[in-house]
Amino acid sequence: MVFVLSSDGVPLDPCHEARARKLLKAGRAAVWKRYPFTIRLKDRLAAEAISHEHRLKIDPGSKTTGIVIVQEETARVVWAGELTHRGQQIRDALLRRRQIRCSRRQRKTRYRPVRFLNRRRRAGWLAPSLAHRALTTTTWVRRLRALCPITTISMELVRFDTQAMEHPEISGTEYQRGTLFGWDVWNYLLAKWGHRCAYCGATGVPLEQEHLIPRSRGGSDRITNLTIACRPCNERKGNQTAAEFGFPHLMAQARAPLKDAAAVNSVRWAIYQHLLATGLPVEVGTGGRTKWNRARLGYTKAHWRDAAVVGASTPDDLRVAVASVLLIAAAGHGRRQMCGTNASGFPIRHRRRQKQWFGFRSGDLVRAVIPSGKYAGRHVGRIAVRSRPSFKLNGFDVHPKYLTLVQRADGYCYFTHNLAKTGTVRN
Repeated sequence: MVFVLSSDGVPLDPCHEARARKLLKAGRAAVWKRYPFTIRLKDRLAAEAISHEHRLKIDPGSKTTGIVIVQEETARVVWAGELTHRGQQIRDALLRRRQIRCSRRQRKTRYRPVRFLNRRRRAGWLAPSLAHRALTTTTWVRRLRALCPITTISMELVRFDTQAMEHPEISGTEYQRGTLFGWDVWNYLLAKWGHRCAYCGATGVPLEQEHLIPRSRGGSDRITNLTIACRPCNERKGNQTAAEFGFPHLMAQARAPLKDAAAVNSVRWAIYQHLLATGLPVEVGTGGRTKWNRARLGYTKAHWRDAAVVGASTPDDLRVAVASVLLIAAAGHGRRQMCGTNASGFPIRHRRRQKQWFGFRSGDLVRAVIPSGKYAGRHVGRIAVRSRPSFKLNGFDVHPKYLTLVQRADGYCYFTHNLAKTGTVRN
């Protein structure tokens, strides 16, 4: 599906790709944006068109976030995307910078003095790698709202109900456990134990929930006493404890917290606060409900499919009306440090004040038409700009006179995954 804007810039209902081609060919529309592909009508105002309600559904993740737009009236997915974060790259860059600072101080090299905990953090502060995940997600929420008439938002707020899993004996008015409690527990165990048998490490086989200390020996149903195992290992273990079965280290591993899940849960709460600030109704759900909806509809595992089945509003007749998924990778807007250093921390280059050369900036998506030579032909890709008239494009040098701008650099790289074919086409 293709996003459509009216002549006065108001988002309308997305249309089919064939319909968009007819409008462009007839001269009734113009290309407004390449990624995500958007056209703008020339002969229709927003008051002259009928728009339907659309729901934006989000499945936040540590590395990849699934984003889907569902048309409420027809219960069909009209746009799907997967946003890949660069939180780990940010963490590694900050770690390298800290190591360089420490090295320069130890060598008595000029650098600012060390700062301890002398700065006050604002309420709701997140580490830069975590804040990046929240900011990039909310950025795309804002962009999609400008391209599609979104009236409601659904998101997966928490993956695991840790309070119920740590204290399963609490019930009644103290804590109400619904029918999805078992799905939350199973989803947590799969993530914690890496989708493999805790005893033999087997993958790709049916797995079962297993007690490290059997209930017949006084074991509880707490999450710190649960693991996953294949049926042969479960039967061989029988009434033994994990230590008696030869795996005493599993008890300590079961008690260890799932740090990645805790980090993701923190980011999701930050995203939730940003979504509430939009003023739109926000529906939330757990990871257990998402997995239950996916199993109920018979969908295979994918980030964008998880986003499509988030929340209790997922209809029984949900259908996919998209032929491809837009894969969005955060690439950053360029380095902020004013001085580049080598591995030993010595300065080797300084940042130039001028970022645009010959009308182009690094990261711009361009089309090159080279008339002759080794690389003659048409090429599409992102350029690395230099001060001299020789830019890098797809691994070779090209003169800017052969380049045509397709889309300005916006901090993201785009890929297209065709659902009808295997493989990914890079753009």
